[in-house]
Amino acid sequence: MAGFHRATRPPAIAATEELTDMDASQKPTLIFDLDGTLSDPSPGFIRCFNEALALHDLPPAAPQELIRWIGPPIENTFRAFAPATDEAGITRLIIDYRARYAEYGFSGNIIYSGIPELLHQLSAADFDLGVCSSKRTDFVEKILHQFGIHHCFRFINGGDIGIEKTQQLRSLLDDGEIDQSAVMIGDRRMDVTAAKNNELKSVGVLWGFGDREELEVAGADVIVDSVSELAELLLT
Repeated sequence: MAGFHRATRPPAIAATEELTDMDASQKPTLIFDLDGTLSDPSPGFIRCFNEALALHDLPPAAPQELIRWIGPPIENTFRAFAPATDEAGITRLIIDYRARYAEYGFSGNIIYSGIPELLHQLSAADFDLGVCSSKRTDFVEKILHQFGIHHCFRFINGGDIGIEKTQQLRSLLDDGEIDQSAVMIGDRRMDVTAAKNNELKSVGVLWGFGDREELEVAGADVIVDSVSELAELLLT
């Protein structure tokens, strides 16, 4: 497949390991993370998160600290910023956060430059595309519709409280939505770890919220610096 051969690895791409050689006729399903990969959710996320904290008389989180928590399941983030809150209280915080996010927070997402063009190029090249996000499925769908890219994806797999991305990918495998040739593309270690736990290949991206060290330690097969490098990897 274009972009996945050892002999033709683009020089601009930093790799921790080479992706497995594949027959040129094969095109694996490409599974995209949402936050930090397709779009930047930080404006709406920060606003709704701090509004939920305020409703429960908890101090606001500093935006620069909160940004580091974009990617993990929302319950983990509330546990980190409200450590004295019991699980029932965490659930109430999530309910209040989600009510605000569903009403207006989702619209604060900003799509990364070059992503719509890349998705349309991949679709035109007959790649099978999907999304796997820790966000609830209805939120993911709203965001994708907002950017006019919903139609690019064959499936959308969203998370919920207590569900890890490893479980989400396993469910996709068990249900036959993907096979072992699928590739996970994301910006955080949980994307890479989920892929490795399911014996899938992964591509780490550096325009989101993770850094190179995080992705290397997690074991990403390839790391790309930009959307254009991802396009080069997949389409040339």
